[in-house]
Amino acid sequence: MKKPIRSLLLALVCVLFFGAEGFSQSTPQVFKGAQIIPISGEPINNGVLVVEDGKITAVGGPNTRIPTDADVHDVSGHVIMPGLVDTHSHVGDGDGGDRSATLHPDVRILDSIDPRSPSFKRALAGGITSVNVMPGSGHLMSGQTVYLKLRKANVIEDMLLYTDEEKTIYGGLKMANGTNPRGNPPSAGTRSKAAAMVRELYVKAQEYKAKIEAADGDESKMPARDIGMETLVEVLEGKRIVHNHTHKHQDILTAMRLAEEFGYRLVLQHVSEAWKVADEIADADHVIGASIITLDSFGGKVEAAEIRNSNGKHLEEAGALVGFHTDDGVTDSRMFLRHAALGIREGMSRDEALKAVTVANAIMMDIDERVGTLENGKDADFIILDGDPFSVYTHIQETWIEGQKVWDRSNEEDKKYATGGYQIYPGTIHTHHGEGGLK
Repeated sequence: MKKPIRSLLLALVCVLFFGAEGFSQSTPQVFKGAQIIPISGEPINNGVLVVEDGKITAVGGPNTRIPTDADVHDVSGHVIMPGLVDTHSHVGDGDGGDRSATLHPDVRILDSIDPRSPSFKRALAGGITSVNVMPGSGHLMSGQTVYLKLRKANVIEDMLLYTDEEKTIYGGLKMANGTNPRGNPPSAGTRSKAAAMVRELYVKAQEYKAKIEAADGDESKMPARDIGMETLVEVLEGKRIVHNHTHKHQDILTAMRLAEEFGYRLVLQHVSEAWKVADEIADADHVIGASIITLDSFGGKVEAAEIRNSNGKHLEEAGALVGFHTDDGVTDSRMFLRHAALGIREGMSRDEALKAVTVANAIMMDIDERVGTLENGKDADFIILDGDPFSVYTHIQETWIEGQKVWDRSNEEDKKYATGGYQIYPGTIHTHHGEGGLK
C-alpha cells in the first residue's frame, strides 16, 4: 500500500475512534519559504521546518530534505519562531489562597482553572503556547502554580506540562514579599515579620523532611501526612521552583537571602528595581533568573514607582538570565512581544530579547528540553508571523502546538480573540483571591 493512502486510512481510523480533536498528527507537515528564527542559532532565510508526530524532525535551509508524503505549507514572506513562553500569568480564571492564612503551600491553582476560559484564546492570539499560571500574590505563599501547554482541552489535566518523569510535578510555588502580603493579621504586617514567618515555615518543612528520611520507608515511623509540608519538601529537594513576586530592591535581596538559607531554586518575578541590584541577582547561586515586566503608561502600585524598562538591559549586562512575562490581566497576552520590543528600545540586545520570551522563560520553568527553541526532537510549538516579531505592524497569523494548529487569524471565530469586541472576554478581571483586590 502506498504511503499517502496508508496515511489517509490511518487518519480516518483515528477520527472514527478518537474524534477529530483527539486526532494526533501523523502526516508530516512542512513549512517552507519563511525566515525561521530558531533562537538556538542564527535566523534562516528561505527556511524549511519539518514536523512529524508533534515533534520537530528537521529545521534548516532550502535544501533540507522534505518527506515525500508531507503536507507542504508555502509560508514565503512570513516569519516562524518558537511558541512564546510566559512565566507569569493569570489566564484561566483561577484563584488561590484565601484570607484565613498568609501561607498556603497546600493550595493548587490547578483546582480552580477553567480550561474553557476565553482567556486561553487571548494567550494563543498573542503566540503564547506554554504558560506558568499563578495564584495571586496577596499572600506570602499563595500556593502551587501550574505549567500548562495551551492545547485544546476539556479538562485541565490534558493541558499539564510535567517537569519530572514520574509525572508528579507540573508547577512551581508562588511566594510574594513587599507590600502585597503586609496586611492585617493573619498577614505579616511588616517586611521583617514576613521574612520571619516564611523562615519559620521552611524550618518546619526541614524537620518534616528529616522525619521522612529517618523513617527510611517504615510506614510506622512516618510523620502524619501534611500536604503543605509535602509541597515544601519538593521545594527543598529542588523539584519545585519558587516564583517570588518582588519589587523593591530590599525585597529582592530578602527573597534571595531566604533562597540561599534554605537552598531552594528561585525565579524572581517582576523585580521592578532590578536595575539597582542586577549584579547581586546575577551572582546569586540559587537564582535561576529574573522574570520582568515592562510598562508603557503611568499608574500601578507604589512599590513599583521606580520600575525601569531598562531592567532587561541591566540584567543582561550583569550576566543574569532574564525573561519577560505578561501577568495577564495586568498586561495583555496579545501584546506579549511588545515587552521584548520595549526592552530593545531601552538597550537590550535583540538576541537576548528573543530569548527572553522563549527559551529563557522555558529554563525558568524546567521545560527547556521540550520548548523554547526550534530544534530536532523538540515539541513542534511555533508561531507564524507576517513580519518582524518586534514591528508594531506585525500580526501573528497562526499558533501551532505539538504539530496542531490551535489558532488561526484567517478564521473569523479565532480572529475576534485577537481584535476584541463586545463580550469576547466577559468577567475576566484578575483578582488575587475570591475577595477581589486588583493586582
